[in-house]
Amino acid sequence: MSQKVSSQGFEYGVKHFSNSTSGLLTHLIAEILELTQTEVQLLLNLGAIYLNQQRQNTDLLIEENQIIRVHTKPRRYNCQIDWKSRVVFESADFVILNKPSGIPSHPSVDNRIENSLDQLSKALNHPLLITHRLDTLTEGLIVYAKTILFVKSFNHQLQNHQIEKKYCAVVETFNSLPAKLIHYMEPSPRAPKTVSQVALENGLLCELEILEQKKHQVGSWIKINLLTGRTHQIRAQLSNLEAPILGDRLYGSVGIWKENAIALRACELQFNWNGQLMQFKLDTEFLTD
Repeated sequence: MSQKVSSQGFEYGVKHFSNSTSGLLTHLIAEILELTQTEVQLLLNLGAIYLNQQRQNTDLLIEENQIIRVHTKPRRYNCQIDWKSRVVFESADFVILNKPSGIPSHPSVDNRIENSLDQLSKALNHPLLITHRLDTLTEGLIVYAKTILFVKSFNHQLQNHQIEKKYCAVVETFNSLPAKLIHYMEPSPRAPKTVSQVALENGLLCELEILEQKKHQVGSWIKINLLTGRTHQIRAQLSNLEAPILGDRLYGSVGIWKENAIALRACELQFNWNGQLMQFKLDTEFLTD
């Protein structure tokens, strides 16, 4: 079958095309992209196939001239984890998870199942909802909702800065850090994120506090109070001060931490629910040796 295939996003293996004949979706993709049926079925299972901009989870017959997008190189993550053992707290309305590093906190555009939201939902046999996010390389406390009512409450508290989120990290600097960091992030979907200490037009305000700092063998152990929650905010702000997080190669770290991880842990979380103050804490003496 002669078919024009666009490789926009080629470095990620993204293929765009339309089918000139009708047929079974997986068979058409296999023929056009010269993939085996097994390879296409895996991509379908992962959620890496889109039909007319809608993710497909099952095979189906399609008419000709449909718009098909295939992520032929989906990012993969090892989810062979005892997820129940990482549950810090569970109620009828929400779950607190100690998310492992190296695994996304929610589905990605090319992989809908290898993430902590989907895996924990399966382990608990209960559909969970996203409330906030942690970077893939970050470990620690994250909240998943069981009800829409909880999502609305949590989001309202986020928007009104009523939720406390604290992190601990090891950074590659022996210099004393300011008690408060204020930066402005360029509004781009790409990473690494760029921040400036000078206000930028349309720049996103980034604020955090350094609550504690003490010496570490590779630099400093610090405890952070996150005041705004931008993507990669902590990583970008610390990198801007030439204090990258240990293992964070994307933001300038030269040291080694561990595979698929950076030395950053979401260690404390506090919010309100049904008139009660909910407080959760992990070990904060993170990498102090």
